[in-house]
Amino acid sequence: MFKILEKQSQSVVSAALILAAASLVSRFLGLLRDRLLAANFGAGDTLDVYYAAFQIPDLAFNLLVVGALSAGFIPIFAGFWQKGADKKEAWRFVNSLFNIILLALILFGALFIIFAPQVMKLIVPGFEGEKFRQTVFLARIMFLSPVFLGASTVFGGVLQGTKRFFVIALTSVLYNLGIIFGIIFLVPRFGILGLALGVAGGAFVHMAIQIPSMRSLGFRYRATIDWGNYGLRRLSKLMIPRILTLGVSQINFLAITVIASTLAAGSLAIFNFAYNIWNFPLGILAASFAMAAFPNLAENAAAKNWRQYSRVFSATFRQIIFLIIPASALFLVLRAQIVRVVLGAGKFDWQDTVLTLETLQFLTLGLFAEGLNLLVARSFFALEDTKTPFFLGAASSVFRIFGALFFSAKMGVAGLAFGYALGGIIYFILLLAFLSRRVDLRIKEISLSAAKIVPASLAGGITAFFSLRIFDGFLNTGTLVGIFTQGFLAGIAGIIIYLAICYLLRSPELNDILQGFKKKIPAGSAVADKELIQPMEEGK
Repeated sequence: MFKILEKQSQSVVSAALILAAASLVSRFLGLLRDRLLAANFGAGDTLDVYYAAFQIPDLAFNLLVVGALSAGFIPIFAGFWQKGADKKEAWRFVNSLFNIILLALILFGALFIIFAPQVMKLIVPGFEGEKFRQTVFLARIMFLSPVFLGASTVFGGVLQGTKRFFVIALTSVLYNLGIIFGIIFLVPRFGILGLALGVAGGAFVHMAIQIPSMRSLGFRYRATIDWGNYGLRRLSKLMIPRILTLGVSQINFLAITVIASTLAAGSLAIFNFAYNIWNFPLGILAASFAMAAFPNLAENAAAKNWRQYSRVFSATFRQIIFLIIPASALFLVLRAQIVRVVLGAGKFDWQDTVLTLETLQFLTLGLFAEGLNLLVARSFFALEDTKTPFFLGAASSVFRIFGALFFSAKMGVAGLAFGYALGGIIYFILLLAFLSRRVDLRIKEISLSAAKIVPASLAGGITAFFSLRIFDGFLNTGTLVGIFTQGFLAGIAGIIIYLAICYLLRSPELNDILQGFKKKIPAGSAVADKELIQPMEEGK
């Protein structure tokens, strides 16, 4: 079993498929988690409390952990890893960063536990009485999770840098299983506290699964910090802009929480339910490819191999739009069926369903942009440029927040989604425009692929739309089985038409993905050819 966990991925496509497969399982578990939450609590005060309590632990994790690691940890670690057979410098760097992150999280957590009432009053000004007290209590308990996730993310960065993607792929699966365990077994006994305990338990397992692989690579924990370490100094210069960038992103979510707390009860839960469903294709189809491409982008940027950098960027960009654009079309057409199948149980009534599908509809308008943002932002990070995404993110956040304020006043919780989606589209346009000034993005190549993908996606969406009407005539859509069958068959019909048109138009992205499933390295592929792999082999 440990040999499977330690296996290296040799191409972007194979790595992306590993991550996508595990992400698919994890996302399904996430949907099961949300269904259990919806059935047990409905879209009301209890889940508003649960989602609000996540905000500060998430903020700490993203700023103190993700901010440091995503700024340039992998390229810096890879540089150490390729020097010297004993890897001492690499592990000295990892240990120092590990200890700094843990100390920062513990200090931040202690301060938050003391001042939680004052902090949460700023986050949820619309919560009163018992609802507010429960939010404070739950937030304090949930602060255990960023401590475990902090350690886990350092481990994950090392494993990603050494291209051991399989164990990374398991972490989110186990995290969701921990939360599901809490809902099923702990909530009946401890009430809403059981949710917080499930989150903390899932975070612990998220960390623990990576320890055997870390030890096999040679990691041994040392309670020391080498403040003069070159890697730390280099990372510290990169991390401040990245932390500010993530801070901007977190401000978006905090603003959504603040605004939602002033809307009708259940608005925060509705937005989170819709957001989690919307994230399903985002995590599977876009994040997996962007994550798998990043080490190769970083290596080629470090080697100043701009031709190969452009090839990897273009191929990954095209593979993402090949998947995300038809997914957007199907989500828009099948939104009612998706929401009802995922959440329609127990205390989650029809009014909750309508509000959620309306929110999902507006989020989906920005799905393509958010998917591509994951790649384009990482392309800047591979260039060790974290400042540009920060300033562009700050500019787009103004549109997100003011858009959410403006549209929520007119449309309720759906307006939050519309403002959020518009900001994401603006961010994408700005990122792409600025990156194109730095490197050749092969825009013509991308445009030719988009000219095939967009009409094929429209045809698939139209097919799914009319298929819904056809299947509605002989299926009982008042039952879970009936509405699932209707949506599933309509979706399959749309996918078949989309793939058939792409095949007729000879879409290279379809061929690349099929080759990836066959575990072959196609000659001349921009994401998995011998030129791309060679620098890694030499480094080893």
